[in-house]
Amino acid sequence: MKFNCLYILAFLVLLPYSLSAQSVEDQPLILEKSKAEYLYHFAFDCIDREYPNKLGQVLGDDSYLAPPRKLHPAFYGCYDWHSSVHGHWTLVTLLKTFPDFEHSDDILSKLSQNITRENIQQEIAFFYDEHNKDFQRTYGWAWLLKLDEALREWDHPSAAALHQNLSPLTKMLSLKFIEFLDKLNYPIRVGEHTNTAFGMSFAMDYALKYDPTLAEKIRQKAIEYYFKDENCPATWEPGGFDFLSPCLIEASLMMKVLDKKEFKKWLKKFMPGFESHPEKYFIPAIVTDASDGKLAHLDGLNFSRAWCLFEIGYALDNEKMIRLAKHHLSFSYQKMDAGEYAGSHWLASFATYAMLKAGE
Repeated sequence: MKFNCLYILAFLVLLPYSLSAQSVEDQPLILEKSKAEYLYHFAFDCIDREYPNKLGQVLGDDSYLAPPRKLHPAFYGCYDWHSSVHGHWTLVTLLKTFPDFEHSDDILSKLSQNITRENIQQEIAFFYDEHNKDFQRTYGWAWLLKLDEALREWDHPSAAALHQNLSPLTKMLSLKFIEFLDKLNYPIRVGEHTNTAFGMSFAMDYALKYDPTLAEKIRQKAIEYYFKDENCPATWEPGGFDFLSPCLIEASLMMKVLDKKEFKKWLKKFMPGFESHPEKYFIPAIVTDASDGKLAHLDGLNFSRAWCLFEIGYALDNEKMIRLAKHHLSFSYQKMDAGEYAGSHWLASFATYAMLKAGE
């Protein structure tokens, strides 16, 4: 009797989560306006929310002890610099996708207050500081390139001015990216910010359109780092703090630097059997405490896995990968609104990107 009661209790507790995930998965997972209405407020509410804040800088002396809005006048919100950058990307992307978005005026007002010429010049100065030359390397750099890409492709009267203001920082970080790759002999394969393949993959999207020098450097280094990789230990994933899959994010990058025939041959050695049975490699990760910033990473992992699976699945016409991508995306979609800033300050960006990939 005790066992039956416990079983029923567990079923009742888990039932809302299973129904929620199923209901979302049954819906179109592309970026529709109803989903934009849900997603936008996460970024909108935090790009000018200064505290709590994790600066992540190196202090040279007492003068470095200043409020985030003084140190980073463009990107001081959303808990940390890189989350602020991809929060801005999220808002630009939503306005670009839905020109008649109800909240466009309010969003544009915040974007215009932050991405000014003066603010960006101060951001640039920080990167030239002798103690902070590697600040946000390479995760934040890659998201800044994504923001630049979105501004270039946004057909709005304000977009050109915002892009012009941001452009000097974009050019500086592109050069920093090249300089870093020239020095980096061995790729960083973790499931968090410093993962080299993630930075290169996002930067490649930008570089293929707007920066041929960076694109060629990424192509060269991707071959050097990853072409001979075999038998990626995907069953070791996820690590407890991962928001990236080291195996999938590497495959996403290699798909962008190899032609389709070469990529299929490489993928068979990299993850044998993955094309036939992707579900054996990856199941959605479960967050046990959404208030723990590190544990909350796992919802982001489900979103980043989803966008990689969509990319690869569409490229290879693989329905199993696409279904698995939808499963990962739907699993964490409803959990962003848990009321915990540890996840809410950044997860909407990952969900937005995954839905863009679903729609492609």
